[in-house]
Amino acid sequence: MGSPDPGPDAVILDGMTNLGGQTGTVRGHPGRWKAVFVTLLVVGVLGAVGWVLLGSRLLVVRTVEITGTRLAPRDRIAAAADVRLGVPMVRLGTEEVRARLERLREVESARVERRWPTTVRIVVRERVPVAVVRRGGRYYRLDRPGVAVADGESRPKGLPELVTGAPGPSDPATLAALRVLEELPRHLAGRVAEVRATGPEAVTLRLAGGPAVVWGSAERTEEKARLLEALRRTAAGRSARVIDVSSPEVVTTR
Repeated sequence: MGSPDPGPDAVILDGMTNLGGQTGTVRGHPGRWKAVFVTLLVVGVLGAVGWVLLGSRLLVVRTVEITGTRLAPRDRIAAAADVRLGVPMVRLGTEEVRARLERLREVESARVERRWPTTVRIVVRERVPVAVVRRGGRYYRLDRPGVAVADGESRPKGLPELVTGAPGPSDPATLAALRVLEELPRHLAGRVAEVRATGPEAVTLRLAGGPAVVWGSAERTEEKARLLEALRRTAAGRSARVIDVSSPEVVTTR
């Protein structure tokens, strides 16, 4: 049997014919709507992250931890750091804080860390005093480069007194004396009560309860220390008031 006649007014559509008489496949545009959705989603996520970091109270500075301080009071470190509570963590300028801290005379270096979500940690490395200078009724503690890192009215224990004409970081005699102290063996350095220097090659040590030791320059410190220790074990060394090791080839006593 043949197919029924659809009649003169019927319109027949198939997958290749449209009402305009043009052939082609009828398709939608799902890729375009997907791209719009993904873009809106990304913008929304970035906006939420930005709000959390910058606009909300969730990730702001609530605690400041300070470690490594002995010479400088903690409140002085905190004041110099000037980290304000409530500031968004992401806005904290760690390098600016570090630079402010390193302007303090007691501070050799500093490290500033963000400890998410709400803590700032400050790690201070202070200068190490190696001698004390008395000036104007006060005692100034000097580190190895000759910088005065602290001062007070009473003499601190455990540091030898430095006597030079113009103590400071630009004085060659001061730097030579401090270098000698730094390079001495620890057991010997602990027995030094005073170090005098009239020039960079004229350093003299005075041992607590012992003789004066003419050291000379800061060169060959290890060798001089070894000779001094050997001589102090002899009768002549124990009775000497002055030991001269400035020229290690010829050690003398008197």
